[in-house]
Amino acid sequence: MTVHRVAVLALDGVLPLDLAIPAQVFHVRPQTHYEMTLCALGPKVATSAGFELAAEGGIEELRAADTVIVPGYDPIHETPEAAVELLAEARERGRRVVSICTGAFALAAAGVLDGLHATTHWEYIDEFEREYPSVRVDRDVLYVDEGDVLTSAGVCCGIDLCLHIVRRDLGAAVANRIARGLVAAPHREGGQAQYVPAPLAEAGDASLSATREWALQRLDESLSIRLLARHAEMSQRTFLRRFAEETGTTPLQWLLNARLSKARELLETTDHSVDRVARDCGLGTPANLRLHFRRALGTTPTAYRRAFTS
Repeated sequence: MTVHRVAVLALDGVLPLDLAIPAQVFHVRPQTHYEMTLCALGPKVATSAGFELAAEGGIEELRAADTVIVPGYDPIHETPEAAVELLAEARERGRRVVSICTGAFALAAAGVLDGLHATTHWEYIDEFEREYPSVRVDRDVLYVDEGDVLTSAGVCCGIDLCLHIVRRDLGAAVANRIARGLVAAPHREGGQAQYVPAPLAEAGDASLSATREWALQRLDESLSIRLLARHAEMSQRTFLRRFAEETGTTPLQWLLNARLSKARELLETTDHSVDRVARDCGLGTPANLRLHFRRALGTTPTAYRRAFTS
């Protein structure tokens, strides 16, 4: 595969976790084509946690990158002019530009987000909207994909966005392998809420993660709300409320996303017929699989398989 160069631009005050996410996802692996470089405007960069990092790359590596990622930083109003110019230049040259968390402030300052949909950390989203009125702010999402410009919401949503990029570039099978290595949750679609104001669990309450895992092992079966609630040992009403609190989506939408993810992996890694893929992922018929593929991905199962097995 042709090497795809990823530059992670760490600005002073970079949030260590925001920086670690793309570093972990895009480091060199046998099954990927990424080459990741930590870049800064100087030889060292201060983090928000008080320690410094030595940067491997600088301006030249940024200019040579195919994808530039800006992790969150603090304070958000101290974006260096050099960084603003470099990000604007990268976009003008058709490079993919990505932000995690408050990194969106740097992209907006560079004009990269003008006229586009974007998001950032929920705590700063009001300020972001006031400061950059030309940006169409999406408040209740994990990430926004505008083609070659992508933004994620707060901190750990960067995991969802980076895995989404891998899925776009290399397919669901590779992204799922990386997610398993990270012990990350199954793929979350970008349209889910970034912040769910759920109360703390009371003594005796249990997460629904066991029920979600149980369902993932049975996607080829008919899974109703009644069955899921029974597994969770809850009433259907309580189950629906708790599921929304934990995931920011409904059980049926979550199941559909999980089934599409399984279908994508089967299309990439097996030569099973479309009819069998539809049955094995729980979507029933080829017509139903094609319908949901078209709605979610804008393509057909056959065209998807051709693209990721060529």
